[in-house]
Amino acid sequence: MRAGGAPQTGIIRRAPTGAMPVVEDTRTTHIPRQAPPPRPVSPPPYAPAPAFQPSAAPAIAAAAVSIVSGWATSVVATELIAGWWHSDRLFCVAVAFLGLVFAMATVGGVILLLLRQTLGRYLIVAGAVVAILTYLGVFIAGARVAWIVHTLPLLPIASAVLTMLPRTRDWLLDD
Repeated sequence: MRAGGAPQTGIIRRAPTGAMPVVEDTRTTHIPRQAPPPRPVSPPPYAPAPAFQPSAAPAIAAAAVSIVSGWATSVVATELIAGWWHSDRLFCVAVAFLGLVFAMATVGGVILLLLRQTLGRYLIVAGAVVAILTYLGVFIAGARVAWIVHTLPLLPIASAVLTMLPRTRDWLLDD
């Protein structure tokens, strides 16, 4: 305890006895402007643009023609099966099998082609070969078909040609 009855604390408390000292502060609130960064003498080198950028147009055209070819081949196969079912069931089973293989190869090929997978090209070509076999079956059987059916084999041929173009391959391999 202190004299006078006040409890003693660990904090020293005393009143200033003289004037406050003056401290010279050279700091100011003004922030000096910094010099701008030096400009480069020459622009940074850029890689030249590639001379050839693959286009997706042949691949998209191949996919579109394959879809139309698939629709036409499926219609012809269905009509052929419906027309010959009562007279030659084995022929109809063969055409149905070819139609199924064609559909699986073409649908898978179109999907993989648009996903930029190389296997899609080969599936579309395999589907086109099966479609040609289906049309050959129609013509060998001597089925009476409309004149337009005789032109439909051009669709799978066109889809195979568009798929195998070098520009389609380049688009698939371009990352």
